[in-house]
Amino acid sequence: MTEPRINDRIRVPEVRLVGPEGEQVGIVSIGEALRLAQDSELDLVEVAPMARPPVVKLMDYGKFKYEAAQKEREARRNQSQTVIKEMRLRLKIDPHDYETKKGHVVRFLKGGDKVKITVMFRGREQSRPEMGYRLLQRLAGDVSDLGVVESNPKQDGRNMVMVIAPHRNQAAQQDRTAERKKARATEAEDAAPLAPQAPPKPAPMDPVEADQA
Repeated sequence: MTEPRINDRIRVPEVRLVGPEGEQVGIVSIGEALRLAQDSELDLVEVAPMARPPVVKLMDYGKFKYEAAQKEREARRNQSQTVIKEMRLRLKIDPHDYETKKGHVVRFLKGGDKVKITVMFRGREQSRPEMGYRLLQRLAGDVSDLGVVESNPKQDGRNMVMVIAPHRNQAAQQDRTAERKKARATEAEDAAPLAPQAPPKPAPMDPVEADQA
């Protein structure tokens, strides 16, 4: 990526200046823009060189580059953590095997992984692609609370493939559910009646007081 021109490297007679908070200052001479940058101890960065006049912005360019690099590293890290699990189904799968396979898909989605579902056709089954489509749609519906179909079912040779991805806000939903459960437990404790307390035992009488009684 080409580095933008900054400060004295911007050699045009006038620019459209944007302030550090995004406010529009207007069209000013390059000398005035550089003076404002120096007064505010910021850099003058050309952000739209093809505009007429070019658009420049007042910013801390070093801080801007650092934050941009941080975001890029975070994006690469998140991308590398994306895992695609694979689950294979037979077209004529029995109910027990289906529930077992579905359980694996649920576990993968809860773990934040995408799942590639493959339906394998045998022999004459290849002439019934609609059955594979219905099986994949059934599975997608059964796990719809945890994931969404990212890639619709499509024929791939003797197989039919679909990809399900976990909901982006799944973790947030789980946190909110836990918070609601905790709040309900606290309310239940507050509403519980207090256990009756036994009356205090009378203090032993002084011997002199006992004789007077």
